[in-house]
Amino acid sequence: MTRRLTVAEQLASAEKDILLSRLAAQSEWSQFLVMQAVLHYGLLHSEFSANNMRAVLPELGHGYLGAAINALRSGGVIEHTGRMVPSTSPATHGHRLAVWTLTERGLEIARQRRDARLQQREAA
Repeated sequence: MTRRLTVAEQLASAEKDILLSRLAAQSEWSQFLVMQAVLHYGLLHSEFSANNMRAVLPELGHGYLGAAINALRSGGVIEHTGRMVPSTSPATHGHRLAVWTLTERGLEIARQRRDARLQQREAA
């Protein structure tokens, strides 16, 4: 037989669930922003690594960089160039990082997003 939760315990559990759902929503949004940054950076530069992206992302985005790159790679938006570079992040102790480039699909997506932003600015 399980013990019934007190009202205080029920409220604490509900608050925890709300906090967890907020964190999950922020994580998705942060990863989305990092993916947008990768698309924009890739349109301006032919090759890039996580080193380049860390330099242009706020600290919050660093934790989502790996997930964003994996999502873009698996979606066929970026591809590995076959080159590796040492990490410049002290936390990684110089481990090797992949160098990426936008695929044709990635270039098209990035161009469409850029053109849509330009049209919005002109309309305003």
